[in-house]
Amino acid sequence: MLEAIALVAACTMGVVALLLWAYAERWRLLRPSTWRLLQAQGIKNILNFKAIHSYIYLRWTRQYVSLLRNYILPKLDYEAKKDGTEKYHGKVVTHEHIRAVITLNHPVQLRDENQILPYSTARDIVLTASPDIVAHECPCRHSRHHPCSPTQVCMIIGKPFTDFMLEHHPKTTRSLTQVEALELLKQEHERGHVHSAWFRDINLNRFYAICNCCKCCCTGVEALNTYGVPSLAASGYIAKVNTSDCTACGRCKVACPFEAIEVETAAAVQWDRCMGCGVCVSQCPTEAITLRRDEKKGVPFDVRLMTTYYH
Repeated sequence: MLEAIALVAACTMGVVALLLWAYAERWRLLRPSTWRLLQAQGIKNILNFKAIHSYIYLRWTRQYVSLLRNYILPKLDYEAKKDGTEKYHGKVVTHEHIRAVITLNHPVQLRDENQILPYSTARDIVLTASPDIVAHECPCRHSRHHPCSPTQVCMIIGKPFTDFMLEHHPKTTRSLTQVEALELLKQEHERGHVHSAWFRDINLNRFYAICNCCKCCCTGVEALNTYGVPSLAASGYIAKVNTSDCTACGRCKVACPFEAIEVETAAAVQWDRCMGCGVCVSQCPTEAITLRRDEKKGVPFDVRLMTTYYH
């Protein structure tokens, strides 16, 4: 009898909580940016709940990422984690190439180039000229107890996502001009952080965010380094060390987000771990490290290269 009462009480509390949430969210659900987000994804994605999933993800990104990192990711087996990359993954992008995306002055479309992203989610990639850009609190950093600073370094790209973030997160999101976006990228590059373009199954055939990832906080980097989950695709480059110029200072090893460098008499790069991000290049005081094109590491996320392929 007591168990039945407890069950009824729990169900009642659950229903009350749901109603309170619906009451609190009613205006957010009716906001123009919410409807534009849902409409952009079409009736199919509304019916299969992908559009609702996108609302939940963008509305509570920090909580979503925290739940994923702390409770879901550690408990899933490798195959389940690997399958998850089909819906949520990133591409490491060099500083030069990500700047080219921000300064793009004409639309670019690339179809069925699986070397750029070896996942099915973003098989068609569309880049819009002069995209709207907002800076948002990095959910990975923001959910850590002692995050790296600054935290407002995630860049959401293009409508309807930018409108949604500005309307639903006005205190933690700000619009960026092209100059401000380039300056943010420059500052993060100088801090030794990795540029990455991120895709979800909600991305409307394009990427939706540029992340500036630190190895201390980034969930994608942690998933790769700790669990071996291929959450990030390599840039298409590999770091090469000129041993005659290397002083074995070890700065590159400390800076490398992917634990790909060992140092004895000189720095040595582990091919299988190197993602070609270029962080070691920017941190080397003697300029002994360069990025070299490596076809086995995929095709770079390069606007100029993509334009060549498309035409």
